This record gives sequence, structure tokens and C-alpha cells, in this order.
Amino acid sequence: MITDAQVERWLREDVGHHDVTNRVPGETTGRLVAKESGVAAGLEAAAAVFDYLDVTVTDRLEDGTEVEPGDDLCRVEGSAREVLRGERVAVNLAGHASGIATRTREAVTAAAAESDDVAVAATRKTTPGLRGVEKRAVVAGGGDTHRLDLSHMVMVKDNHIEEMGLEEAIARFDERTSFATKIDVEVETVADAPRAAAAGADIVLLDNMTPAETRAAVDELAEYEGVLAEASGGITVADVPDYAATGVDVISMGSLTHSAPSLDLSFRTGT
Repeated sequence: MITDAQVERWLREDVGHHDVTNRVPGETTGRLVAKESGVAAGLEAAAAVFDYLDVTVTDRLEDGTEVEPGDDLCRVEGSAREVLRGERVAVNLAGHASGIATRTREAVTAAAAESDDVAVAATRKTTPGLRGVEKRAVVAGGGDTHRLDLSHMVMVKDNHIEEMGLEEAIARFDERTSFATKIDVEVETVADAPRAAAAGADIVLLDNMTPAETRAAVDELAEYEGVLAEASGGITVADVPDYAATGVDVISMGSLTHSAPSLDLSFRTGT
């Protein structure tokens, strides 16, 4: 849910304290238009900006809709001054989110070509203040959000293992979590994958392993019923087929959110 407080911050950053540019009289209409092919997302956020300014949003596409150049993502009507005040923030939000959704759809499609059983997930490598928008964009592209924040799942990472050791770190967090909270353990070698599973990991994250190493680790985990294998670490869309073919359950990709280029959108007033 997009809050008024979020919208106020976005608009305050863009409008500033003395907006002369957009003091345009009268009423107008406008439309958010795709300039390239992709997957629409972020339209809830864009609509929230216009709603806050008392601009009416009409004909809004559903997030996840594939668009082509010239397609309208949404239309608006209202005070020309407020339409123009909202358009840049709306375009930036929707363009950024649509870029993430587009990149995610590419990764999901690449994974599905090799396996019907692998999920493509995002990470916490998101822009501060925009995590909700970015995670919803991942979903629009067909991906999984992974954990939304630190409370959603325990991740035992290399720094925890360095401080406490693998088994001790897992045991420590297992004692302090609810039965409903999963424990995801990051390992960097094939040999450590079964160690993590035996110590109580629900998910074993195979970090920065090659596809061959990932396949070997998946084989090592086969005897641990219910333990999921997750591949992660610098994986690109081009790498996805090779990792999907290893038998992992999840491919998590920070690049879905931190490196996806914005989809090129524009905002045009009038008919």
C-alpha cells in the first residue's frame, strides 16, 4: 500500500518550495505512454501520486501487462497544474518499476525454458524508500519477492559464520526464532551444503558457485528431505538457464532490482 507520507516525500523532492514551471491554468488530460517493449509495473504508485493531487486516473493497466511502443499505461484528467506537477514523479516511478518487471520476466522465461520447478527471486538489494515498489515490480514480472525485511526469514551469512561457526550460528538462531520462521544458510563450498542441512537449515544458499558446483551441491542435498537449494551471487539473466538446469529450487538475483534499466516511458498531455 502506498501511503500519503510516501507520496508527500516524493513530491516534496521534485516540486520544492517555489514551483513556477507548472503554474498552468485550466484543465487537461494526460497519458503515460510506453516508448519501448516491456512489462508494466509501478502503476499503483503512479496512480497514488495523481490521486494525492486530486487528479483522476482512468484506464490504468494491470501491473504485469506486456506493452509495446505507443501503448498507454494509464490516462489522467484534472487541473493542468496538478497533472504537470505529478507527471515526472509518476513517470520515474513507473519507468523504474517497469524496468524491474521487464528484467524479472526475462529471467523467469529463461528459467522456465530449462525447468518448471525453479523460482526466480529478488533480494534485499533494493533502493531505500522504494522497496515496496520494487518488490511489487518483481511480482509483476512473475518473480518471487524473497524476504521483504529482516523479520521475514533468518539468513545465516558469511559474517555470522565467521563470528560463530556454521553449526553454532544455525543453532543460535534456531533457538531464537518462531517455528514459522525459516532459516536460510549461506555456504560457499559444496562440502558445506550438507553440513548446513544437517545442522537445521531449511534453505541452503549456494553462494557464488559455478553451475557445476551448484549441481554437485544439489546432489549432496538430495538426502535431506524438505531442504531447498538456492543459487545466488552475481547471477545474470544470461546465466539463468545454466543454473536452472542444476536442479536448484530457487535462483535469487540482486540484479533484478539494483541493475535493471528503467523502461522508457513518456507523459503526454492533451488528446
